[in-house]
Amino acid sequence: MDDLNAWWAALAGLAIGAAVGFTTRRARLCSFGAIEDALVGSDTRRLRVFGLALGIALAGTQFLVLTGLLDPQATSYVPSALPWIGIAVGGVMFGLGMALVGTCAFGSCIRLGSGDLRSLVVLLVFGVTAYAMLRGTLADYRIGFGEAWALAIPRSGLADLPALAEPVLGPSSRAVLAAILASVLIALAMTDARLRKARRLLVAGATLGAGVVCGWLATQYLVDEFLQAARPQSLTFVSPVAITLHGMLLDGATLLNFGTGSIAGVILGALAAARVGDEFRWEAFDDAREMKRHLLGAVLMGAGGVLCGGCTIGQGITAGSLLALSFPLAVGGMMLGARLGIAFLVEGRALFFLPRRPTARSRLGGGRRARS
Repeated sequence: MDDLNAWWAALAGLAIGAAVGFTTRRARLCSFGAIEDALVGSDTRRLRVFGLALGIALAGTQFLVLTGLLDPQATSYVPSALPWIGIAVGGVMFGLGMALVGTCAFGSCIRLGSGDLRSLVVLLVFGVTAYAMLRGTLADYRIGFGEAWALAIPRSGLADLPALAEPVLGPSSRAVLAAILASVLIALAMTDARLRKARRLLVAGATLGAGVVCGWLATQYLVDEFLQAARPQSLTFVSPVAITLHGMLLDGATLLNFGTGSIAGVILGALAAARVGDEFRWEAFDDAREMKRHLLGAVLMGAGGVLCGGCTIGQGITAGSLLALSFPLAVGGMMLGARLGIAFLVEGRALFFLPRRPTARSRLGGGRRARS
């Protein structure tokens, strides 16, 4: 890719990331917060907003696929063999790390733009660990464990839901699945009376979903395929963070890409939103215990994110928009890991199905009842 094409891709990522970062920060939308609300507080509003984002991304992405504007096989989410063990285990690791940190990699970028220096430390450790898993000292373990146990996909050789459904639904399986799933996800959000009043949340969800679609288009058509083989990508915050950190330290030329641009855009968008709302505050660790918890969470997210092939955005929305088989495995693992982390941190249990460990407050019969 020449410099001009690289700049166009990076600027597209910057613009998309800024729009997503600004609206997400204004709405206080957080993927871990959405999972915590749903699993612990029985409040599914923020989870429905992510469903709205997925529905919009799915409808737009599948339209690109059906019209021949995007080839799923050219992406990294629809391989001919599915490393299911690595995806599942990595998802649990990422979810647990997310609980320890209190947000995901995307949320850490949002927090950094708002002045949270804890997120700077998290992103540095996260990026180092992810790069070690991608191309460094831990890469052999990733290949030996995460990719060795791959499930070959029969028939079409595509690891996506339309390929599995084609024997039942016929050649129109992709269009049928896309229409049904997108309609259901969007309807679940728009039929919630309380959510319809939360315009910032709806705008954030719609912007996130549209950003994924725009990401596919930008990386497909802003790259000169005669200079470099085009590999479409969209919003994700695992390998781009690792590559950005590597580029800042060792090779500045690698910073000109869509992923790095989108990370910078999210941070700048969140910064602008925090300034507009007069909410920018410098924050740091309260004590050594909090720092250790964040560091451990960052390591788990970095290693787990590479194993499962993405984060809550990369797998939860970007891979989901392609109807990739990795999507339910990764998201299910992340939700399980998050629930384990919540049980340990909030409820005093190593596993959420074990009896709750009594605290001094509960033994005395006082205090607020813990959510379950």
